Amino acid sequence: MEKPSLKRYLSPKGAEAMRAELKHLSQIERPQIVEIVSWAASNGDRSENADYQYGKRRLREIDRRLRFLTKRLDEAIIVDPSQQTNRERVFFGATVCYVDENDHDHKVTLLGVDESSLERGEVSLVSPIARALMRARVGDEVTLQTPSGPVLIEITSITYPD
Repeated sequence: MEKPSLKRYLSPKGAEAMRAELKHLSQIERPQIVEIVSWAASNGDRSENADYQYGKRRLREIDRRLRFLTKRLDEAIIVDPSQQTNRERVFFGATVCYVDENDHDHKVTLLGVDESSLERGEVSLVSPIARALMRARVGDEVTLQTPSGPVLIEITSITYPD
């Protein structure tokens, strides 16, 4: 049986963003680069042709990203957080507000590995904070393992998208 942390959970929004990137790369960017490479190849000596060299490198990057996105989407388990019935506990897609030992308020949303962004306050399900918060309820105190040692945090609210 596969460990839960190895499953590739995605929100519908995250899956749509990945599909949009896949479509853009395959239908717009890759054909443009193929055209440039074909044109550059027709100009003769490819060893000193920067357009050709750059184009071939960019094609490899695009193809690698296309394979990655395709594999991730094939393996993804799409979970809509708005459909969560047990809103009393922290699960995938929850936005959790908590306070740390120094009375600093924090707010994070638990999302999949491929869609989380710390700049937007989104953390991966496999991150230490997500593992500490998972299945907890409002008012629970949980221990967050940090590089400088354990920190006690208290959950103040749990919300899910409507």
